[in-house]
Amino acid sequence: MLEGLADVQVIAEASDGLEAVKIARELKPDVILLDIGLPSLNGMEASTRISKTASGTKILFLTGNHDTEVVRAALSNGAYGYVLKADAGIEPLPAIKALLRDEKFVSSGIKVDDFSTFEGTHPRL
Repeated sequence: MLEGLADVQVIAEASDGLEAVKIARELKPDVILLDIGLPSLNGMEASTRISKTASGTKILFLTGNHDTEVVRAALSNGAYGYVLKADAGIEPLPAIKALLRDEKFVSSGIKVDDFSTFEGTHPRL
């Protein structure tokens, strides 16, 4: 999905959470896209480990899980962004750009009102 975008260079892919942590530690990419439901090590735990071992790397969740508590936990757990797979056709690039500006990003499919203390970019604002 991202390989055709001019502003993005995909440097690695992981098949599970453990591999994502290993790749993050070795390559220290600017942004990592994670899903919540990864095999071997779920995305939340992978996010926690990546935040500790590759502190400059921004984590963007791209997932089908739209549960407000999961979104809140992801953002509290070190993720900079959260994009729903339903919005994957238009939001990943704006989300990545926001993360690179040190801004947080929440998918337009998530109600902003649920994040009154959240400071970040939201496509509907």
